[in-house]
Amino acid sequence: MLRITLEQWRMFRMVAEHGGFNQAAAHIHKSQSSIHSAVAKIEQSLGVKVFSVDGRKTKLTEAGEMLLRRANYLLDEAEKVEAVGYTLAEGVEASLRIAVDEVFAQHILYQALEATSQKYPLLRIELIESILTGAHELIESNQADIAISPFNLLNGFNEHLCQVEFTAVASPTHQLHLLQRELTLEDLKSFRQIVLRDSAHTKRSDSGWLGANQRWTVSHLRTSIDMICNGLGFAWLPVSSIETELEQGILQRLPLTHNATRSSSLYLVFHDGDRLGLAARTFIEELKRLCSAASA
Repeated sequence: MLRITLEQWRMFRMVAEHGGFNQAAAHIHKSQSSIHSAVAKIEQSLGVKVFSVDGRKTKLTEAGEMLLRRANYLLDEAEKVEAVGYTLAEGVEASLRIAVDEVFAQHILYQALEATSQKYPLLRIELIESILTGAHELIESNQADIAISPFNLLNGFNEHLCQVEFTAVASPTHQLHLLQRELTLEDLKSFRQIVLRDSAHTKRSDSGWLGANQRWTVSHLRTSIDMICNGLGFAWLPVSSIETELEQGILQRLPLTHNATRSSSLYLVFHDGDRLGLAARTFIEELKRLCSAASA
């Protein structure tokens, strides 16, 4: 039999987070005496002091800091158990939030979304398009349920989904093509590169930037493609996004001696599979099936 309840651990955490008993009481709308009683129960049961009072400041003791780390894990896991229970009770979730890096093949994404929607027509889908670490950030901040990202999730589920091939391109009228010879990376540095801005708000990446003297940064892949089609610069673009432009000759591959193509992995990431509803699982299955078929 446990001698300390989850609610007592929660009150202990509130005092630690808010720096005092009064502050914790105001935040969780409990009486100060009930919070004092909960903390006293922890100290009596375990035989340790978890807080020390220095004037008006309430500080964790060394033992309190160690217990807080464990309590945080315990409370977080309890919340996950409840979330799983709600998911099981509800059956099919009402909405699904999906963060997708813009370099992912759109035709595969649309097919997976349509298949999911056909099975669950009342499902509300929120698609959040992102660049570089943007999808990763949305998952970490719980603003998305599932993400397709070029970065793994530190504490969560990660599965390799596909490889994305990038190729260096420019308009056929661009000066780089008018040189009519093989090109080096040094040649490119004299011309404008169109770069995609990382959509994350923190810890942004500048992956893919060559270091050209001229650099335009845009927020969307489609903007980059349009600019390059209009002869405003060059870039490495995902082949799946420019197949039509390449076939029609609106864009042409740059004849680079090295590094003309690049490859990047995309991963399927989410926090906890047990918390995903039936619709989310259907979407994941369709996505994996379509990616597998495309790579076969």
